[in-house]
Amino acid sequence: MRNSVETSLDTARTGPEGTPCATSGRKIKMMSLEQAREWLRDATAVAVLTGAGISAESGVPTFRGAGGLWKDYKPEDLATPEAFARDPRLVWEWYNWRRETIKQAKPNAGHAALVRLEIQKPHFTLITQNVDGLHDMAGSGRILKLHGDIWRMRCTSCGSNWPDRRAPLPKLPPHCGCGGLARPGVVWFGEPLPEGMMQEAEHATLAAQVLLVVGTSAQVYPAAGLIPLAKQAGARVIQVNLEPTPYSGIVDCALEGPAGEILPQLI
Repeated sequence: MRNSVETSLDTARTGPEGTPCATSGRKIKMMSLEQAREWLRDATAVAVLTGAGISAESGVPTFRGAGGLWKDYKPEDLATPEAFARDPRLVWEWYNWRRETIKQAKPNAGHAALVRLEIQKPHFTLITQNVDGLHDMAGSGRILKLHGDIWRMRCTSCGSNWPDRRAPLPKLPPHCGCGGLARPGVVWFGEPLPEGMMQEAEHATLAAQVLLVVGTSAQVYPAAGLIPLAKQAGARVIQVNLEPTPYSGIVDCALEGPAGEILPQLI
């Protein structure tokens, strides 16, 4: 039996109804934008999934692409429990650099547009894969942080969890008041998401009339699985990204371009 994603892909190709709209390159076809705007305007329940792309427009380096290396290390070699156990200071040097870099960034027009959308909708959930806190800074309130928060720390001994926005940190690696070694409050490769977090994201997606997917490569799971889940539940899916993703063929509307330019026009 073929899986549901394959079935969704075939439905998108044949498009018996609701044929996906698309844009060519960075030139937005106004017809597509107007259709997507209408779906968003009429919806009372909206879920939004954001990825690294919206933060990159604010100057936050992404894991992938030309800026994906730090001192010849790949993020996948540093953001793991094994790397932290092997060399906690090295891992914290990377996170200290990331925190200093993120501290200089400000929310962009895309972040601000999502705040306006939240105000407009009685049922709204922002699901983000980003750990940088820019959605919080912009004023978003109903946020599910799938991958945690770089501005929080967690003690590896007593389990305490606390905010710390100092950048740079005065001492590496940092420690808890109990004396235990602190780690970043983020989800590393190979770790499960926070308990109940994905269930909340799935519930919000299943309840949404529109899922707006912004600045994500749609290659990181389980977050990317929310896209076919929304389609199977009958929601309209609008994708805003600089380039096509593996799910461009099944979304109802794919708008190519910067979130900071498209979202203010869409919302």
